[in-house]
This record gives sequence, C-alpha cells and structure tokens, in this order.
Amino acid sequence: MEVPMQLTTTEVLVVGAGPVGLATAVTLASKGVDVAVVDRIADGANTSRAAVIHAHTLEVLEAIGVAEPLAAQGIRTRRFTIRDRDRILVPVSFDNLPTRFPYALLVSQAVTEAVLLKRLVALGGRVLRPFEVVGLTQDEAGCVVTLADGEAVRARFVVGADGMRSTVRRLAGIGFGGESDRGETFTLADVEVESALPRDEVALFFSNAGLMVWAPLPDGTVRIVANVDNPPESPSIHYIQVLLNARGPARSHSTVRRVVWGSRFRVHHRVADTFRSGSVLLAGDAGHVHSPAGGQGMNLGLHDAVALGRALSEVLRGGPESILDEYAAARRPVAKDVLKFTARLTRLATVSPPVRPLRNALLRSAAALPAFRRRLAWRLSGLVYRRP
Repeated sequence: MEVPMQLTTTEVLVVGAGPVGLATAVTLASKGVDVAVVDRIADGANTSRAAVIHAHTLEVLEAIGVAEPLAAQGIRTRRFTIRDRDRILVPVSFDNLPTRFPYALLVSQAVTEAVLLKRLVALGGRVLRPFEVVGLTQDEAGCVVTLADGEAVRARFVVGADGMRSTVRRLAGIGFGGESDRGETFTLADVEVESALPRDEVALFFSNAGLMVWAPLPDGTVRIVANVDNPPESPSIHYIQVLLNARGPARSHSTVRRVVWGSRFRVHHRVADTFRSGSVLLAGDAGHVHSPAGGQGMNLGLHDAVALGRALSEVLRGGPESILDEYAAARRPVAKDVLKFTARLTRLATVSPPVRPLRNALLRSAAALPAFRRRLAWRLSGLVYRRP
C-alpha cells in the first residue's frame, strides 16, 4: 500500500514492512499506540521466503486477531518428517500437542503479510512505501529518523524490523556477532511438480550434497529450499529437477513442470549484540539470522514482534523503560537457542558419506522412542518456549 508521505511525528516508527514489522505494528495499534511503518521496497516488489507457521506462533498471533484468517488460507499439516531419500528417519506428529493449533500451517509469506496488513489498516495503522531510512539520531525525547528524500520523522521509539542487513541496527551502532565466513547460500523455488510425495506434509531431506525442504502450498505449488553453492538468481526447471533427483526420493520420480517463482539467498548464523540501544529496538532478522532448517526463522521473528509490541505499549502507557530491557534480555537467549538448533539440523543433514549410515541408524533408533518424537514436536512447534 503506497501512500503519500505525510508523517512528521509518531509514537513508534517501525522500519520494515515484512511479517515481523507488520506484526509489531498490529500489536501496537491494537493497544491504541500511534504507529507507522516505512519500507524501502515498493509495494509488490518484495520476495516471499517463509512458508511455515508453527503452533505456538499461531497461539501468539491469535492474541492480535490474525491466527484464524491465516489458518483459513493455509494447509494444516499434522506431520513433519526427516528423510534420507526414500527412508523416513524421523516422523514427527503434531496431533497430540496441547494446543488449539495441533498442526503446522503451510502458507506463503505473501499471504501472511496480506493478512497482517489488512488487520493493521483496520486498526488505523499505515504503511509508507517506498521510503528508505538513511539517518538516525537519538536524544532525550527519542529518535529523529532521516529518510532518503530528506524528510525527517520524530518518534519516541524506533523498531528495526528491516532484515539481516538492517540499516537501523547499523545506524544504532549495534554489533551483529557470529560467523566470520560468507554464510550458507540457498536456492528457493515454488514449483508445479508431479510427485508421489505427500501434499499435506513438510519433509526435510538429508543427503550427501546437503539439505532440501519440501513444503506444499495451498495453491498447489511446492516450496523447494536447498543449500547449494553458487545458486542461480532464478532457478530453472532443469536446476530444480536435478536437485530433486539428487536429494529427493530415489524409487519414485518427481517431475518439475514449471517454476512459478524462484530466488536465491544467503544466510549467516548471527545474533545481535543487544536487542535494545536506547530508543532503538530490534526484532526478527535484524536481530538474528540462521539456517531455514525446521522453518523457525519467521516464527521466531513473529514472537519477537508481539512481545516487543506489548512491551512498548506498556512503556508508552507509563510503565518503566526497564520493560524494554526485559524484552531484550528475554528474546536474545531464545534467538541463540534457535540458532543452535537449526545449525545442528544443518550439520546432521550434511555429514560425510562414511558417517551417513551411522547417523541414520542413530536417528531411527531415537525416533523409535515416543519421548524423543514428542520433544522434537515441542521444539519444532515452538511450544517449548510457551510461558508457564
């Protein structure tokens, strides 16, 4: 939604109109806070990566009125499997989770953003595009944010929800610690494909070459994500077909008919040094990035968003600013824990060929234990982070 720039002051300025920025704004607007969102990308030019919303995330989103609209537009998958080609190493069922949402919801990030935006507009919120942040200064009254067109916006608080390369994080002088290497590169494609693989289940494939995620979407396409070296900017049918042949089932052939949309991205394993610097706060990929294994990234960011929205609204209603320190202190360890979990899945996926039989045997032995499968279901669903 592009609107003319008519913003000079606001209580909270959210930078970034992805799912995390929108969810933060919805949480604030639902509590009567004057909030505005700016994004440097024009409407319709953003890309869609995330495709899974887990149970605990739906619980959190229910509180801001978007869980049911999302659930109505997605595929409710009650099983997640870890596979090595034709072998199911670990089947994980969500059926018995103690939640109103005993499933993982498969839905395009574009749909998630549309639902959040509709809710935000209904609450009187606004998104301004395309406006790029180029400057940020802090004083006793909050922040002054300078935009590329020379406009200045005064806000009591600024939320950086502007992704891994966050301008807000950089301008606030917050470090982004983690790996010193160039990170992992991934290819991503939504494809029309003929396959015997289930259309109501997410599968994480382990292979000698790396991991591959199979995630069906409501429109009949399948989201394919795989870590590869030097992926093309726009993967072709042949490119995705080769990936499926090498990493997917061997006994049943899958045939890619069309690549609807494709992209590439790079992921590091990093966590910001702090999630708060004065009147600047971070949420989502601006504060943490990691492997997409397990579909945790957007879910973690949405939890940040609602927690931060609540914390800011309490402070703006007169609560102590220590509430914001509590937000930062609580969310950063969770981010580090998720980073370790996704890195562990990636390492398991890419063990060397001599170690592969041992890995498979250990995973299948562990999967025979109901307690192991239940713990993994709690971990994937995010319920492990549910407050008592």
